Amino acid sequence: MQKVRPKKSLGQHFLTDKDIAARIVDSLEAPGGAASPEDVLEVGPGTGVLTGILLKRPDVNLKMVELDPEAVEFLRGNYPGMEGRLMEADFLKMNLAAIFPGNFSIIGNFPYNISSQIFFKVLEQRDRIPQVVCMIQKEVAQRIAEPPGTKTYGILSVFLQAWYDIEYLFTVGPGSFAPPPKVQSAVIRLRRNSRTALGCDEALFRTIVKSSFGLRRKTLRNSLKPLAMGINAGKAAEFLSAPVFDLRPEKLSVEDFISLTLLFGEL
Repeated sequence: MQKVRPKKSLGQHFLTDKDIAARIVDSLEAPGGAASPEDVLEVGPGTGVLTGILLKRPDVNLKMVELDPEAVEFLRGNYPGMEGRLMEADFLKMNLAAIFPGNFSIIGNFPYNISSQIFFKVLEQRDRIPQVVCMIQKEVAQRIAEPPGTKTYGILSVFLQAWYDIEYLFTVGPGSFAPPPKVQSAVIRLRRNSRTALGCDEALFRTIVKSSFGLRRKTLRNSLKPLAMGINAGKAAEFLSAPVFDLRPEKLSVEDFISLTLLFGEL
């Protein structure tokens, strides 16, 4: 069976360290045990370094989605029982409800060039995805997991932390991959929190978060002035005089952004 050639266009860096692979798989929790296996979707199995370990877990009902036809051929030739499990498709375009009618967890070594897009798709399905275990670029992992007040805290931090508890598990060096990436990697775990609703207009919440970090070096007064003017130009100046608008966006927690959204709702 021909080896899979890493493709730069797909952001492929194949994990080769089996010990790291085992640690990633061990980080996936399946509380139901063998009696009630967890439905799990592996995103981008590549050469199957995680797949082979996952298939041995009796507490996991595994399915996989892979975009690269060469990798799909490799997986089908090297791992038995792929029929009905392995889908050749683009995860970002998939109808996930057609694959898993109920809840399912996600695991994978995400292509670094689309990791943010994967997380936004996870957010769309947040009420059906209780857990995500993934390896991504270290810088992105830190951005997602960091609390407010740090330089890397940003849009994705707020959106994901609104719905998930996030753990930075461990760092992975370039030598664990073929070809080695030029950056450090990291494994994180997301667990769905108990939040069922934001308690504010969710579309407005997203707009405020994006607008705030669009000019992250400016105060909220500067970044959110166009939004306030668009809602009520007559009251905008007085509205923006509130002390909260003296802050920069990285100082605000999820709850602070919810409060800010409710404040805009009164404008």
